[in-house]
Amino acid sequence: MSEAIIQLVDVVKDFGSQRILDHVNLEILPGRTTVIAGGSGQGKSVTLKLILGLLKPDSGTILVKGQDIAAMGRRELNEIRSIFGVLFQGSALLDSLNVFDNVALPLRERTRLNRDQTREQVVNTLLQLGLVGHDEKFPAQLSGGMKKRVGLARALQLQPEIMLFDEPTTGLDPEKTLEIYQLFFETQRKFKYTAVIVSHDIPKVFNLADQVVVLNGGKLVAFDRPEEIQLSEIPEIQSFVKATMGHLYHSSDME
Repeated sequence: MSEAIIQLVDVVKDFGSQRILDHVNLEILPGRTTVIAGGSGQGKSVTLKLILGLLKPDSGTILVKGQDIAAMGRRELNEIRSIFGVLFQGSALLDSLNVFDNVALPLRERTRLNRDQTREQVVNTLLQLGLVGHDEKFPAQLSGGMKKRVGLARALQLQPEIMLFDEPTTGLDPEKTLEIYQLFFETQRKFKYTAVIVSHDIPKVFNLADQVVVLNGGKLVAFDRPEEIQLSEIPEIQSFVKATMGHLYHSSDME
C-alpha cells in the first residue's frame, strides 16, 4: 500500500465551546480521490483549511508528505503549499482580467517562464479544458460552469500534486454539476493528482470517490465504497444516509 500523502492523526479543533473535530484520524493515499461529506457545520471546510495550514489544530498532527504542517514557519508553509492547487466555491477569478490572464497569473507570479513559454502552457491548458475561444472573455461574460473550468485551469498551472475542491459546484444546476464532475474525473486521470473534494452533492459526487469520509458530531468515519455507508450501524451515519441518499445507492464509473 502506498504511503499516505496526507495524514490526520488524533486531530482536535475547537471554535469556542464547540468541538468541530474530535480526535479525528484520516489517511489519504496519493493519486486517489477522497470525498468529504457531512451536514452543514460539521467541519468539512475546516478540514481543508487545516490541511493547507490556514488553521492550526488545537492538538494532534497533520502531515503532508510526512511533514507536520502545524509545526511549520511561514517560509516552510509557502513551500509546501506550492504542491497544492485549490478550487473554492466562487472560483476566485479576478474580474479585471480576461480568461487568458486569469489562467496565466500563477505562472507570471511564481515561475520564471518567459512570455512565449507562458502562452504555450496556458493555450495547452485551455485546449484540454474546453476553453478555446473564451480566452479574451472576462469573468462577467462567463456562465457558472465556465467559471469553474477557468478556475480549474488556473489551479493546474503549477502542476499540483494535490487538488483541494471546496463545494466546487455551488450555484450550478444539476446538468452543469454532472458536467463539472465529469471534467474533474477526466482531469484527475490525466494529471494524476491527489484530489480532496468537499461537497454537498450527495450521492452524485460519490461516483468520483476512491474513498468517502463522513463527518458528523466531530467524528470521522471513512468508507472505501459509497455503498458501505448505507450498511453502517452508527445512528448518526444512518440519519445522514436517510437525509441525503434515500433508497439503495449504487456507485458507477464516470467512464
